[in-house]
This record gives sequence, structure tokens and C-alpha cells, in this order.
Amino acid sequence: MAVNRDELVAYLNQQLNTDKIRDFCPNGLQVEGSDRIERIVCGVTASQALIEHAVSSNADALLVHHGYFWKNEPQAIVGMKQRRIKRLLQHEINLLAYHLPLDVHPDWGNNTQLAKLMDWQIEGPADAYDPACALVIGRCAPQSSDAMAEALAQRLQRPLTCYVPVDRQITRLAWCTGGGQGFIDQAAALGVDAFITGEVSEQTVHSAREQGIAFYAAGHHATERYGAKALGEYLQQQFDLDVEFIDVDNPA
Repeated sequence: MAVNRDELVAYLNQQLNTDKIRDFCPNGLQVEGSDRIERIVCGVTASQALIEHAVSSNADALLVHHGYFWKNEPQAIVGMKQRRIKRLLQHEINLLAYHLPLDVHPDWGNNTQLAKLMDWQIEGPADAYDPACALVIGRCAPQSSDAMAEALAQRLQRPLTCYVPVDRQITRLAWCTGGGQGFIDQAAALGVDAFITGEVSEQTVHSAREQGIAFYAAGHHATERYGAKALGEYLQQQFDLDVEFIDVDNPA
């Protein structure tokens, strides 16, 4: 079953509250293609590899978490950016990208989907009044920091980038998928036992050690594989679309 592109984009923008969330890139339709959408390829990032899969499978749209036109990036459409966009335009493939709106959505968001994968209970965002708040707090079954590290590596099928243990049981957590290491001090101030994100900076380790919380960098890509997949599955059920999720390997 095919749907009108503009109607689908308007529906997604409404569901994901794009007008209420300030972001580092445009959310929604980034590259215009066919006005009818029947087949969607979903993925984390609109890389050349994902585009080529969309081309080979005759997709009408790409639905991703990481699209294009980021704040402060060069504006000229040359080199890698030109090749990607040219390929989309040649095959009339729409590019739909949702960054922060997909991180924070209570049903399909990356934070929610990571909690489901790990069997964590969500208490809510750290700031309930900020629609773009990407730091979430919650609870898990009491476990050692080593057990948490093992569970993350096993369920994400990826070795941890960085792990700072703590000598106490972990029950209260804060997390932010992707590049959320800058939230560690805010997480520590909330009194959590552990903070989980995708990436690590040099100062993150010192913050974790000196504030006595466990820290886990489980991979930017690895922690954000699940939002676009969940949203795609929802669209498949809601509109009877042909949707496929492709996980282009990325060790980051």
C-alpha cells in the first residue's frame, strides 16, 4: 500500500513533536523524492552503503536517525555529500531524518528502546519540562557494575568502548544514547549509581571516578540502532507499508 509523502511526513512530524524540539539539524523531509511512498528502508545513518541498499531494493524513502545538514557543517554540496544526495535524487528516494525527536520519543525513542532491550524501568526524563531532554532516569534489578557491563556487551553485541566500575550494587540509572557523555555530571547530581551512554571523552572517566558512579560507553551506533527500527515497524503496521531495517555495521 502506498501513502502520500507529504501526508506521511506531516504525520511523523506531529507524532514526533518536531515543532517543539530545537535541534542541530532539520527534522523531517531532508531530500525530496517520489510523492508516493510504498517501500521504506530504515537505518541509523544515511550513509552511502544504506543509500545503495535503498537503490537496489527500489525503496521510495530512507528513514534514519542521522541525516544531513548539521549545524556548523560546510554548506557546499561537494564530495561525499554530493555523491550521497545525487544518488537519492537520481532514484527519487525521499530522505526522512529525525534526530533529537527520535531520541526522546516515549514509545519509539532510542532511550526507550534501549531500556526495553536491557529490561530497565523508566522513571522519566531528567527534566520533565524540556521536550528535548535526552537524559533519562530509571531503575534496574540490583546487580554489580561488572554484571551490568556484561549485560550491555551481550545484548548490544558489542564490546564496551569504556567502562568505569563502582564498588556497590547498581539499582538506579541515568542514560542517554549516542554522544551523551556530557551529561555525566548532571547524572551524578541525580544520585544515580550508574550512567550509560554511547561515547566517552577524556574527562568523563575522571568525573565518574571522582563522583563515585559507574560509567559505560556502549557505542554511539550500538545504542541507537533501535529507534529507527521501532518507528519503521510502527509505520509498517499503521500504514501497511513495506519496511526493512538495515544495520550497516559501525564499530563506533
